[in-house]
Amino acid sequence: MKRLMPINGSDDRTQLTAGREVLADYGQDEAMNRRKALERGHSDTRVFGGGKTFFHPENSRLSASLLRRLLKLTGMLDRGRRNAMDIAVRENLVTLPRLPKSFDGFTVLQISDLHLDSRPDFAPCLAEVVAPLEYDLCVLTGDYRFHTQGDVRPALMGLSLLREALNGDVYAVLGNHDSSDMIPDMLTMGYELLYNASVPIQRDGQKIYLVGVDDPHFFQTDDLEKALTAVPEGITRMLLAHSPEIYRVAESADVDFMVCGHTHGGQIALPGGKVLYKNARCPSRLASGNWQYGSLKGYTSVGAGSSLLDVRFNCQPEVVLHRLHCP
Repeated sequence: MKRLMPINGSDDRTQLTAGREVLADYGQDEAMNRRKALERGHSDTRVFGGGKTFFHPENSRLSASLLRRLLKLTGMLDRGRRNAMDIAVRENLVTLPRLPKSFDGFTVLQISDLHLDSRPDFAPCLAEVVAPLEYDLCVLTGDYRFHTQGDVRPALMGLSLLREALNGDVYAVLGNHDSSDMIPDMLTMGYELLYNASVPIQRDGQKIYLVGVDDPHFFQTDDLEKALTAVPEGITRMLLAHSPEIYRVAESADVDFMVCGHTHGGQIALPGGKVLYKNARCPSRLASGNWQYGSLKGYTSVGAGSSLLDVRFNCQPEVVLHRLHCP
């Protein structure tokens, strides 16, 4: 399988341009056109307004500068940066009533909120963590770059390095930090993008469906109805979304299990993991870890990377192995 490797100079730009032919499959619908229009008008200096929440701390350079100074003055900056590199591997056991018997024990690796270009040594660190893991399928739930605007190539280089460490099929959705310009190169690397789409996963003659939607938080270009068009009734549905904010829609659409991220679990939390700010319009109990809403089971990852500043306190970064089981 062809991989996009870090390239310098004009060859890098050629690789980016060449892959854009693949975007044609994704660029002819209303949601993608709307996203691209929002991307053109979006500024990473926009701190207030837009999206589902009014305040966007990830775009506040002043907040990042003040926080860095405060942590440096208190002697906590280096500790916070070390914490951000201490990535845990967590296991989540999920019982799904409609899961086919052949999928009992099926394991899905979830990596969320990677922000791969936050620092030069982060992508190699993450790749080292996931390389020895055993799983049947890998999913990425968005936010591959650190800022919300600017050059996508550093994040793409991180994605290329990560892809070499991942085994088998890898499915992905976009987050609010990502650009549609990243799509063709992600496809070239071997990532399968679920842009308001679904794919059947087969095992021993039985199926479940993996469903993915575009960012429901800032761009709000998610279309679950369209994503489910080809999914038969009564079959197990696992949903990838960047944010938990579509939990009501997912439950009403008969989704069995939803995995998401975006909140970072607060990233800087109180002792015991109490979330100070979740940056999502959803109940606090949906901001991290396992949750259930009606018949919908869900998991919100606190993420592998960091935003605003590459620090974490009382909120260890993670990758998650979801092990699916029959009742």
